[in-house]
Amino acid sequence: MKKILFRSYSDVLDQEIVETLWSIPIDETRGQYQLDNIPFYTSAATGDLIYAQYDEQEKMLTYRSTITPSGNSTIQVILLNKVLHIEALRDFFKTLGCASEKLNSSYFVLEVLSEIDYQKIKVELDKLEEQGDIEYAESCLAENHLY
Repeated sequence: MKKILFRSYSDVLDQEIVETLWSIPIDETRGQYQLDNIPFYTSAATGDLIYAQYDEQEKMLTYRSTITPSGNSTIQVILLNKVLHIEALRDFFKTLGCASEKLNSSYFVLEVLSEIDYQKIKVELDKLEEQGDIEYAESCLAENHLY
């Protein structure tokens, strides 16, 4: 496993972000790696085949481009209703087939695998958003999940 640095601008946070993600080396001589964890902020998804190079200034492998998207999607979720428990929400989406990673008590990211029907997930996200319980952003929406 290798850590790869991603540096990008986040519209959600309205600032530049730096995030390091685990990856599986596919062909290190050609700089090819496969992402192996769910990004909190970066517009990428688990399973994406990416190109990364060692950057002298950063002193580590640094993301350059996506070679082949995985077909998985990443959805950022902010909990607004403090009465709801973030673990209960994460468990609910897990029953729909979505793994997630929690950053803190009010922010988590969902992973929607390529074979999952995103429309069912989106209906639930929209319902929660309309109720004022959450806000969400489709930070990396795969083509197969477009509606």
